[in-house]
Amino acid sequence: MTRKTYILISLVAGLLLSEKTSAQFLDSLQASLGLESRFASRDFQPLWLVANRHGTVADRQTDFAPYIRVSNKHTIAEKEYQNNRGFYDYNPVTLSYGVSLYENNHFKSTILEEAYGKLEYKNWSFRVGRFEEDLDDIDPRLSAGSFGVSGNALPIPKIGIAVTNYTPVPFTNGWVQFRGGIAHGWLGADRYIQNSLYHEKSFFLRVGARSLKFYGGFQHFAEWGGHRGDQQFDHSLSSFKDVFMLKESNGGTHAGDHRGILEGGAYWENSTIKLHAFLQKPFEGRHDIGFGTKNGKLGVIVSSKDEYSKLQGILLELIYTESIDKDIPPNQRESYYNNSVYKTGWEYLDNVIGIPLFTNRVRASKYFPAIQPFNWKTGEEIPGNSNIVNNRIFAIHTGALYSFSDRMMAKTLLTYVQDYGAPGIEAPYAPHKRIFYGLQQLSYEVLKYNLTITGALGLDYGDLTSMNVAGGLIGIEWNFTARKNSNEFY
Repeated sequence: MTRKTYILISLVAGLLLSEKTSAQFLDSLQASLGLESRFASRDFQPLWLVANRHGTVADRQTDFAPYIRVSNKHTIAEKEYQNNRGFYDYNPVTLSYGVSLYENNHFKSTILEEAYGKLEYKNWSFRVGRFEEDLDDIDPRLSAGSFGVSGNALPIPKIGIAVTNYTPVPFTNGWVQFRGGIAHGWLGADRYIQNSLYHEKSFFLRVGARSLKFYGGFQHFAEWGGHRGDQQFDHSLSSFKDVFMLKESNGGTHAGDHRGILEGGAYWENSTIKLHAFLQKPFEGRHDIGFGTKNGKLGVIVSSKDEYSKLQGILLELIYTESIDKDIPPNQRESYYNNSVYKTGWEYLDNVIGIPLFTNRVRASKYFPAIQPFNWKTGEEIPGNSNIVNNRIFAIHTGALYSFSDRMMAKTLLTYVQDYGAPGIEAPYAPHKRIFYGLQQLSYEVLKYNLTITGALGLDYGDLTSMNVAGGLIGIEWNFTARKNSNEFY
């Protein structure tokens, strides 16, 4: 464990145990200390034991990883108003902040997973730093992951403003609501184009105020600016305008590396359950926007409105990205998550930013020794469109979140995938590889001591892993503030 980690843990522990800490501070403080032990039958972890965990897991055979998570929230102003029931209520202005620190790789790596501050009023949020965030309407605990930003990679540091929950549009009597945001971020030096910039924006509209609601919107992401040796990419305000508008130059190339999602769906609910059906259509650049291909993700989730129900939620997703739009000229067709200039593609610090069923070279090297990760700092030429080696898939994914008692929660993930490689990188996937990914996780709360004990087993079985791979984890977490129940676990 590094010296900086010791110092931070000591400071937090001293704060938690200090008798001089104010009651107001303690009322809003959320803090937890945890340890996880991981093991696998091969020199890497099964997919669902390492994926969608915000880049905090070392993908190796064994590991022993401590972590600490601290967050707090203060009310700094309150505006009184009379609600629709005739009672007085408040719209507070709040300041929240947090830090999450992980040690892994046998204490050789220290990961600052979260470090943020947020100033919020109603549903409006101005925030800065590195923090977990769900941009979709899809449950991240059960989904295989978004085509945009899932919980697979370490959060990208950024600054921005967002409307975090659906908010009524004025003069619509609550029938039309919107949410969305815009952010500017930094992707750092550990990539092909160093110190490149990150652009993110999203906008959604929802219609309906009763049991049935429809929604639709988009997410847009771009990598732009940065430098490679003596080559400097424009990061001026004019270039930002081009990035914002997804504008192309006369040569047909993009101002940056663009991708995004068109998304829509419907909600229906009664007194006991909620049903959410959704469709995601990924795009790469302007030529790929629309519904001209079969590519996308179709899903449905049914969840209980009773937080003490035995079955909290069940999800089914069908994912297909094998189709190439024949209406797009071959020289303008895009390879999902790849780019010919920004050659790292949709990856951040060795993890795919979007859906982890797409495979980068770091993960593929576990299956195929002939595939090796690129060294982004080398002076040698690196081919474009080749870091994400598998982005043409067909998958059926299911997930369930349920309980055996008010103290024991469980999660099951089952995924069948056919991998077809990527355009120009069909081998060694040709004609295709079949793989099954499974996860069974249990979490038990010892309320007397504010402890949560977690155990999980994962299995990858199929053509990718000739010897297959099984693994597991055992974890224990002490919560400084007791949670009402444990249905928020990964």
